Amino acid sequence: MTDTSPASTPGDAPDVLRVRGLAVDLGGARILHDLDLGVRSGEVVAVLGANGSGKSTLVRALVRAVPVAAGRAEILGAPLGPRVPWGSIGYVPQRVSLAGGVPSTAREIVASGLLGPRQVRRPRDWRARVDQALADVGLPGVGDHAVTELSGGQQQRVLIARALVRRPRLVLLDEPLAGVDLPSQEAFARTLRTLVSSGVTLVVVLHELGPLADLITRTVVLRHGRIVHDGPPLAPAHGHDEPDHEHLHAHEDAVERAPVSLGPEPFSREI
Repeated sequence: MTDTSPASTPGDAPDVLRVRGLAVDLGGARILHDLDLGVRSGEVVAVLGANGSGKSTLVRALVRAVPVAAGRAEILGAPLGPRVPWGSIGYVPQRVSLAGGVPSTAREIVASGLLGPRQVRRPRDWRARVDQALADVGLPGVGDHAVTELSGGQQQRVLIARALVRRPRLVLLDEPLAGVDLPSQEAFARTLRTLVSSGVTLVVVLHELGPLADLITRTVVLRHGRIVHDGPPLAPAHGHDEPDHEHLHAHEDAVERAPVSLGPEPFSREI
């Protein structure tokens, strides 16, 4: 796996996401090294790689959950920062629990995806949008349920609904299928197909393509924080598609497992 040529050329520069020379340091170590990446409108890009390759760090850097040490990124035509139209971006973090004793319902958590620094009130149609987002991820009728009553897989789907309720142009998903049973994965894949058909761009961190395989238009593979392949979809590495594969990021544990705020997304704060 040594193909490092970008899938896009200067003649068709990406119009949704551009990363140039991006570097990220965590715990005194450089995790991402000089990344160049472009994503065009309507693409479905899977970010793959071995444990500790920096896949999740890349997505978290793009939503400002971890700081960028060098380089630059542009999202939807604006440099990373408050000028980015964050309300048009959905983000689903990796493997988090919403059942930490917070007395919130599924509907309240999904509705929080509609809020931000410039959107402090829910829109008039918020309830219908929230209930539709929950139905889209296979959870109709659970809006009034406390998250403490939901399984881990159901909580993950609530977070996915929280991203989709924005009706986003770009969705960043960090292993969205982890902990979700196969029927729910297939239902979610159908939802993504509808999004893609409407022009939404997806960047998805995965350890196996699973039911999303036929959606992926391109794969970006990281190794030791560098891009080693950017091109046509690839099959998962040997062992990554095993049902009992444990997908851990040793250098990212403290970051990945940090509690997720039930308020505005990490990227929605003003700086």
